[in-house]
Formats: sequence, C-alpha cells, structure tokens
Amino acid sequence: MRDDRSFIELKARERARLLLDDGSYRELLDPFEGIVSPWLGPQGIVPQSDDGMVVAKGTLNGGPAVVIAIEGSFQGGSMGEVSGAKMAAALELAAEDNRNGIPTQAVLCLETGGVRLQEANLGLAAIADIHAAIVDLRRYTPVVGVIAGTVGCFGGMSIAAALCSYLIVTREARLGLNGPQVIEQEAGIDEYDSRDRPFIWSMTGGEVRYQSGLVDALVGDGVNAVKQAVNDAIARGVPAKHRTDNYAWYLERLTNFDTGKQADAEQIKQLFGENRS
Repeated sequence: MRDDRSFIELKARERARLLLDDGSYRELLDPFEGIVSPWLGPQGIVPQSDDGMVVAKGTLNGGPAVVIAIEGSFQGGSMGEVSGAKMAAALELAAEDNRNGIPTQAVLCLETGGVRLQEANLGLAAIADIHAAIVDLRRYTPVVGVIAGTVGCFGGMSIAAALCSYLIVTREARLGLNGPQVIEQEAGIDEYDSRDRPFIWSMTGGEVRYQSGLVDALVGDGVNAVKQAVNDAIARGVPAKHRTDNYAWYLERLTNFDTGKQADAEQIKQLFGENRS
C-alpha cells in the first residue's frame, strides 16, 4: 500500500513507526517512563517527557532494527543529557547485538540544531558518545541517516550525520556545521544573510549537498520515497570506504579554496562534485 504523505510534516514518533515494518514498532523509554531533562525546569523551560528523542525497536524488511528519531519541534531538536544518552545507548546496544550475532540495522532521523545550549557540556559529551557509537556500529551494518526538514542538521550532530554510512535528504533538508544565524553573528551579514532563504538553501540545502557528493540520495518528500531510499541504502551494505575515511581528499580541496571570495553553489559543486561517484 502506497503512502504519499509528507515525511517532513510527520512528528518523530510517526516517522520511526512508518520506517519500521508494520506492527513491529516498540518504543524504548517512551514518554510514560517520565524520564525528563533535570536542567530545563530550573531555567523556566517546560521539559518534554521523552526529551525530544524517540528510540524504537522493530524490524526492517524482517530484520532486527532500531530507528532513532529526533523531534525537531522540541527545543529545535537540540541534544541534551537525556536525549543524547538515549541515542548513544541505542547505538551502543545495536553494536553489541551485532557482535552477538544479531544483525541489528540502524536508521537515524536527524532534525537538530546540535547541542542544547541550556545543557552545554552535558550535551557536548553526549554528542561525542553518539559519534563514537556510530563509528563502532558502522563496522557491522550501515548506519543510515535521514535529514528531511524543516529544522535541518547542524552543529555537532552534523558531524554525526557525516559519520553515517549513507545519508538521505530531501530538497527541503539543510546540512551544515554552523547554522545561518551563527555564521551571520560571527562573520557579518555581508558574509551570510540568515534571512536570505534562497541563498541559504543554495549553500546548505539537500540538492546542493547531493550534487556535491556529501550525501548519497536526494528523494521526494513522500513517505514511500524515503522508505525506499532507506531500504536501498541498507541493501548496499557497509561501504568499502566511508566518506570520513576520505578526509585527505577533502582537506586538500579546502586548503586550496580561496576564502577571499564569497562562495556560491557553483563553487561548492565544482569543489566537491567530482566525488559524486
């Protein structure tokens, strides 16, 4: 049965449920467990009972799987102590499953601005644990990242996205180390106007990231399109060489890039596009 609903418009819990096989969804540390961030309340911020992180076990095409989805509408999908620990622990358990002969697959739905400023170093430590867990797990099975929209994927979690075996994006997705407002704040509006949406998407949007070889699949917004891309990525198996293992290639190009000129989409595609293959 086809499902052409917008994947972007779905909440994290529904994204996870639809990616897993029908009837196999089982959530770990769901909202009824009442595990909330202890740091938001004292700062006058209402916490959320799942801390904006959904961890679901089930099957994908009949095989064991975990889908981890960040709720972008809660605190901009930011990563705190609890939400980060939930993601890191789920990835660590998936790696342990694989070492024990249970070939558990992993899909990450990434809608996040990065570390939660209200939790500072605790969030950063959690993101570091996530990075280590992805690198561990991807030795055994593809770790598939999905960035759909509308938040995008920024900060330390953009590094997590880059560590994934395969990345899937829509045209509405954005991927970058620093968000537009941060760049504008630090470098000035002449360098990066955070209100110029066409410019922002031309630099960090899903289409240019795909054309630059920084992601593996550009898909439509429908649920079926995303599910098919996830299945295709898993079917490809563990890459012979992950993108992050090719760091020397990227460093050479960045070193030789003329930062004295305003970058544009064409420069980005020329700089990295030959790595599209």
